[in-house]
Amino acid sequence: MPEPPRHSALLTDLYELTMAAAYLENNFQATASFELYVRSLPPDFRFNGEVWAIPEGTPVFGEEPLLRVTAPIIEAQIVETFLLSTLLFQTSIASKAARVVAVAAGRGVVEFGTRRAHGPEAGVLAARAAFVGGCIGTSNVEAGQRFGIPIFGTLAHSFVMAYDDEEEAFRRFQRLFPEHAVLLVDTYDTLAAIEKIIHAGLRPKSVRLDSGDLVKLSREVRHRLDQAGLQDTHIFASGDLDEFAIADLLAGGAQVDAFGVGTALATSKDAPALGGVYKLVDVQSGEGPSYRAKFSEEKVTYPGRKQVFRLHDEAGSYCEDVIAGETERYPDAEPLLSCVMRQGKRLVPSPSLLGIQKRAREEVAKLPKACRSLRSPQTYPVRFSPELEKLLEDVRDRLSHPTGVARASSPAKGS
Repeated sequence: MPEPPRHSALLTDLYELTMAAAYLENNFQATASFELYVRSLPPDFRFNGEVWAIPEGTPVFGEEPLLRVTAPIIEAQIVETFLLSTLLFQTSIASKAARVVAVAAGRGVVEFGTRRAHGPEAGVLAARAAFVGGCIGTSNVEAGQRFGIPIFGTLAHSFVMAYDDEEEAFRRFQRLFPEHAVLLVDTYDTLAAIEKIIHAGLRPKSVRLDSGDLVKLSREVRHRLDQAGLQDTHIFASGDLDEFAIADLLAGGAQVDAFGVGTALATSKDAPALGGVYKLVDVQSGEGPSYRAKFSEEKVTYPGRKQVFRLHDEAGSYCEDVIAGETERYPDAEPLLSCVMRQGKRLVPSPSLLGIQKRAREEVAKLPKACRSLRSPQTYPVRFSPELEKLLEDVRDRLSHPTGVARASSPAKGS
């Protein structure tokens, strides 16, 4: 049976409708004023805990804690949803951006995905994360204003189609933006549009290819621009691109100077959700820590507060990570987690976004080349320390055999 139509007037409490019916039936037609206010304000929530974090822009791998929160349990619990949604989404986008930027091999990549993002705020945060991952900028103006990210824009097919003549559209746009015009040339016929630009004596900063055989078209466009003395006009490519498409274009000899990547980047289309968790690892009381772990199949967690140690080889490249207890020491390794907040107050100022981007670029470059391969990459080695493995078994044993309960394998007393 068909779904009944929805009416926003029904998004209300029933007593609002019963009172309305009574007003109507009793012909009560006065004009009324209502005021909305709060009787008393509750105490503001203040986070008073301690936070250890891996610096933003650092590559991390499965099971490695990005963040550790130690606080009164109510405070530590309440922040879970915000932390997961903030960190996991932007980590996904930054990782995707790093892959796209890597295969672009020095060519600029601009994030173009706000219109396909999962909401306006997601578009802004995706732009920020993409910049951390190495993009040179974004089309999102709000992200530019809020974070200082360089913003880029071209024009849409609708602008070209709004004029009776394609050349007129190009002339008018270049007249307004003489130094920054990027002309979209595939509305009707790409090569014919290039000829119009040349014939009109226009010298756009770039021309944008958004469809068709980008390898063939880019090579022919480059040839015609160069012949006309427009060697300084760049070729910008877009249109459902991702890291695999870009890799194939460049392998085929495409003459492209920069790429615009939208949906695949702003939504991390092939891996849209990162399976992060926020798990209890200890409970502190006056008698010291009581360790906690989860033992369900395929979702085992390790107890206790942890540190991640990153080892490197003689050349300075990273070769292995060890997840260990917070008090363990690996003198030849770099500890990744550091205290960034104590008693609810930041200990260090936030680094600049450019600084975070620089760190990400340098840290990714230190990973083994085989781990950074686009297709069939090797898994970066991560292991748990022997001490942490032992602690897990001790906690498993304690929780499986509580005090006062005889072990199943032990003979009964007196037998």
